[in-house]
Amino acid sequence: MDDVSDDDLLAELGVDAAPARTSTHTPREERIIAGFEDISRFFEEHGRAPRHGEHRDIFERLYAVRLDRLRESEEAQKLLASLDTHRLLDASLHESNNTSVTLDDDALLGELTNSGSHAGDITKLTHVQTREERRAADEIANREPCKDFARFKPLFDLAEHELKQGNRHARTFGNDASVAKGDFFILGGVTVYVAEKGESFSAPNGSTDARLRVIYANGTESNLLLRSLQRALYKDTASRRLSESAVGPLFDDQWEADDLPSGTIYVLRSHCAHPFIAKHRELIHKIGVTGGSVERRVANASKDATYLLAEVEIVATYKLSQINRTKLEGIFHKLFSAAQLELTIDDRFGLPVRPREWFLVPLHVIDDAVQRIRDGSIGDCVYDASQAKLVQQS
Repeated sequence: MDDVSDDDLLAELGVDAAPARTSTHTPREERIIAGFEDISRFFEEHGRAPRHGEHRDIFERLYAVRLDRLRESEEAQKLLASLDTHRLLDASLHESNNTSVTLDDDALLGELTNSGSHAGDITKLTHVQTREERRAADEIANREPCKDFARFKPLFDLAEHELKQGNRHARTFGNDASVAKGDFFILGGVTVYVAEKGESFSAPNGSTDARLRVIYANGTESNLLLRSLQRALYKDTASRRLSESAVGPLFDDQWEADDLPSGTIYVLRSHCAHPFIAKHRELIHKIGVTGGSVERRVANASKDATYLLAEVEIVATYKLSQINRTKLEGIFHKLFSAAQLELTIDDRFGLPVRPREWFLVPLHVIDDAVQRIRDGSIGDCVYDASQAKLVQQS
């Protein structure tokens, strides 16, 4: 490896090679600063200072008590002046923090700290984490329910299917430490998908970092730093990177008249009378792959909820040769997952059914996708619904 220093290697691993800085604060001052940083983070998350009130979260009440103590302390005012970017120590700039409570503030603070005799001492807050503890906790960002998980679930299903079929492979993370939008990993036994990657910026140790939106197969998500994800993957000896889908040659180079087709891509348009479908009929298409006759496959469409219980029109077909039909169908589902039609109808027995393989995608875009599959360039594309076209991934 040429021209790569040890510091560069450590930076790639997210290790800060800079010598530890000696603190200029006493242990007492460090505790005051750490306690105030908790309050500042609360303000950044909620857009307001913490408040008293029996109905409020117990830790918000703790922060409210702590903030009162800091405002009353001249020592704290001087120590925290340069850190008080939100001017939290100036009570006149924030809503009144006084609310009548059943449990008085000193008793609350004593209950939380397990030391009632020190309730008024701003340095005796045993629930304040050290900076090292907070740094370790930050390695794994808080997870929240993913509100649009339905948009990502088909991607997880496809990745799992491709892994079982051998079209993807699980590889040790350390062999390739890069993280990009669209990557899949296994972390803590859960499949992880990098849905978004923000602009790069310089971390304190001089390395490059970026903010990520990470979706988990269990329906949660988190916003965390790229370096934090890398460190978590390194620490988990069972972590894995899922390779890109190995699509392979889906089509022969040329279609000959006497070739035996192994399948056909078909594009359908529905005659369903549902108001939404009727309004967007020219835009809504079903994309499928069959090894037999398309006409025979759709002959009983009006009796099948898969076809929206209505007659369908075959608007395009593309013959395939030496093709893995399941793999190709998966490519279309992944490519147009964000434009999948979300519609539930009742089948002939009155049971709700959500048909798949219907997408809000113009016919010319589907045709473009087929051509890109033929020339092998589909792997670099995503569907941009706002422009109604395929675009190159950044």
